[in-house]
Amino acid sequence: MAERTMTRADLSEAVYQEVGLSRNESADLVESVLGEISGALVRGEMVKVSSFGSFCVRKKGRRIGRNPKTGEEVPILPRRVLVFRASHVLKNRIDKSLTRSRG
Repeated sequence: MAERTMTRADLSEAVYQEVGLSRNESADLVESVLGEISGALVRGEMVKVSSFGSFCVRKKGRRIGRNPKTGEEVPILPRRVLVFRASHVLKNRIDKSLTRSRG
């Protein structure tokens, strides 16, 4: 399987090709959508994108971890982490593409 990273520029180009906006308008649209998503997450809101998945910020409490090299216990401070859950539609699409590439 090829390991390629999709970038903002790739998203903008896809919008340009599919929607027919100018390249600048497409880039502005992608930036606007990503800005809205990240803004909502910063505010602690959940973001659901139909047929794609949902993003939310979860609080992780203080806990004790272990340095794997020395075995020494170290405290891990409380923090917030971003969680993504793929929708069943996305999971099914990925699964179908994997079965096609194998067969």
